[in-house]
Amino acid sequence: MMEAIKHNPLLRSSLLALTLAFVGGGFLTACEDQGPAEEAGERIDDAAEDASDAAEDAADEVEREFD
Repeated sequence: MMEAIKHNPLLRSSLLALTLAFVGGGFLTACEDQGPAEEAGERIDDAAEDASDAAEDAADEVEREFD
C-alpha cells in the first residue's frame, strides 16, 4: 500500500487533502464556544462589513448621479 502511495502523486495529494480536512475540522469544532473577545471581534467584523457595504452603495449612488 505504501508503495502505491509513493508512486501515485494524485493518491498522495488526495490523502494529504483528506488528512488536512479532518485536522482542520477538528480545530473548528474545538473552538465552538466563543469567549467575550471572540464575540467582540465578530461584532467588529460585522460592523466593518456593514460600513464597507454602505460605502459601496454610496459610491454606486454617486456614479448613477453622474451618469
